[in-house]
This record gives sequence, C-alpha cells and structure tokens, in this order.
Amino acid sequence: MLTGKQKRFLRSKAHHLNPIFQVGKGGVNENMVKQIAEALEVRELIKISILQNCDEDKNTVSVQMAEGAKAELVQVIGNIIVLYKESKENKKIVLPS
Repeated sequence: MLTGKQKRFLRSKAHHLNPIFQVGKGGVNENMVKQIAEALEVRELIKISILQNCDEDKNTVSVQMAEGAKAELVQVIGNIIVLYKESKENKKIVLPS
C-alpha cells in the first residue's frame, strides 16, 4: 500500500508521461490486463487513457486493471489512470519512505 507522500511523488513522475494504453468500447479484457502487467514490469509507472466510447465507469475500469495487474492505483484524473508496480528485475523508481 502506498502512502500519501509516495503517491504524490509518483504523480509528479507520471505528469510527463503519455498514455500507452487506451480502453475503448470493448472495456477491460484478459489480454489487455496481461499486456499492462508486462508494461509495468518494464516501466513501473504507466498512464492509461479511457476513451469516450468506453461503456464502463472509469473507477470500475481502474480497479479492474489494478487488481488484474496486481498494481497500485496511483491516480484517476479525468479519463486518465496512473498505475504503479515495483519491477522485479529492473527497478528504476526509488520511492520516498
């Protein structure tokens, strides 16, 4: 579980990132969750964009993705979700304690 200070730190890091995934009409599926988990292993911090044609609620989508990828939900702002998961092999981000 992330502390408030850690979430603030990750939000500042994520500010300059571009979304690398988009959730559209099909919603969240198994393949997308698998790809997000792989991307998190490489990058640790990613942004996901929810398109306007997505039928599901953005908070539902964010919880599904975080649980499916076993990641921490950092932020949901507008139609953007920020996820963080500590990498096992190539740790890049050092969280403040």
